[in-house]
Amino acid sequence: MRTPRTLEVWKLGTVNYLKSLKLQDKLVSERKANRIPDTLLSLQHPPTYTLGKRRTDHNLLIPEAELKSIGAELHYTQRGGDITFHGPHQAILYPILSLRSIGFGARSYVEALERSMIEFSSLYGVKARAGNKCETGVWVGDRKIGAIGVRISSGITCHGLAFNIDPDMKYFEHIVPCGIADKEVTSLRRETDAQLPSEEVIHEQLVTCLAKVFSYDDVVVKEDPSVILNILEDDD
Repeated sequence: MRTPRTLEVWKLGTVNYLKSLKLQDKLVSERKANRIPDTLLSLQHPPTYTLGKRRTDHNLLIPEAELKSIGAELHYTQRGGDITFHGPHQAILYPILSLRSIGFGARSYVEALERSMIEFSSLYGVKARAGNKCETGVWVGDRKIGAIGVRISSGITCHGLAFNIDPDMKYFEHIVPCGIADKEVTSLRRETDAQLPSEEVIHEQLVTCLAKVFSYDDVVVKEDPSVILNILEDDD
């Protein structure tokens, strides 16, 4: 009989990107040592561009010196994938999971993240699809609605997915999103005729879809972000 699996979900609100990186590093160490269960961070970032480990700087179309004038930051990461944008009105999920414990390989993990966003999109009558190997993420026709960039270290995941609820699309004009020059970026607001609930509800629905796709038996939601964010201060 399979051991019941629990996913611990932290609702963090808006978190500075560098703080989220530091938090993920800490949680990955804790998960490797089996001191915490599979954990999911649900959050948003202030306007931020991030580059993956391939360092495709040429896909940033605005001089780095001008980023401050548009209220955005640029950060380099060790995740896979190309350049992307994170900002307000975007649902970001960072799973800190043990792939061994759930029996997933790297490819099946990415595909499960895609299915989570596809299932969520269907709640609003949006027919989304997974990309191919060169176009990872989730698409509505030829318009990208959800991005994926992950890092896996000793079988433990970090980084994750970003789903566009209703972000300011002007920020995407300053990059070649995910390195794909001939495709548009879209959002749930643009693709559905349905009335959208609060963004908190949308985050919760996306988390529920992910937990279902990954076959978690129990989801424990943590409401107080200060509890988990304080572990960073303890290290300082």
